[in-house]
Amino acid sequence: MSHILQQQDQGVLHIRLNRAEKKNALSQQMYRELTEALQHATNDVAINVVLLQGTESCFSAGNDLQDFLGAGELNAAHPTVQFLYQLAKFPKPLIAAVSGLAIGIGTTALLHCDLVYASDNARFQLPFTQLGLCPEAGSSLLLPKLVGYQHAAQYLLLGEAFTANEALQMGLVNEVVSADNLTELARQKALKLASLPADAVQTSKALMKRGFQQVTLETIAAELQHFQRLLDGDECQQRIAAFFTKR
Repeated sequence: MSHILQQQDQGVLHIRLNRAEKKNALSQQMYRELTEALQHATNDVAINVVLLQGTESCFSAGNDLQDFLGAGELNAAHPTVQFLYQLAKFPKPLIAAVSGLAIGIGTTALLHCDLVYASDNARFQLPFTQLGLCPEAGSSLLLPKLVGYQHAAQYLLLGEAFTANEALQMGLVNEVVSADNLTELARQKALKLASLPADAVQTSKALMKRGFQQVTLETIAAELQHFQRLLDGDECQQRIAAFFTKR
């Protein structure tokens, strides 16, 4: 059974992460399928909006570390790298509905979304330094730009977790609702966007991102270089080994 479920309806492609037994930790196969889904949505004129969601209890616990470590060097052929660039360049509106845990890429991916809705049980964390790593997905640029440097430093340097209401106050999410109402709220927003003139909406998104699109891609590239360097280092290897031992 696929861990990425897709359903297309009224101009909206609904992508749902479906690996609840692993808290929607992203495997390399899931990254491939997500990249293909975004590529398909880019090219299909019948799709105007993408809605990304996890399960009710978890958006994503981040990378499946064991799978990630076995995927080789972070180069252009790496499924994670391909997904990051596809996400950053996606030209159509992207909406996220976040419930439960959103760890690592589960949070940094939201920085590329145009609208983010969260349930009141959502919990965010960017624990990169705790693993001896650095930010990824352009978050070292996008998070300070969105929430301010001090907040970004708190969450990217210390790796502290934060709640849905804190994310709302910082501007990371647009609205917080109960878990029971999250899917319907996100769906209605997606349908509303999909009903608007597609060219006008996509042009508006492109114009809003025009000033920092290229620097975002350059930041992703720089982060990947340092991420690989740190990943190969003894300190990171020791912390990852400790993570598996503790688990």
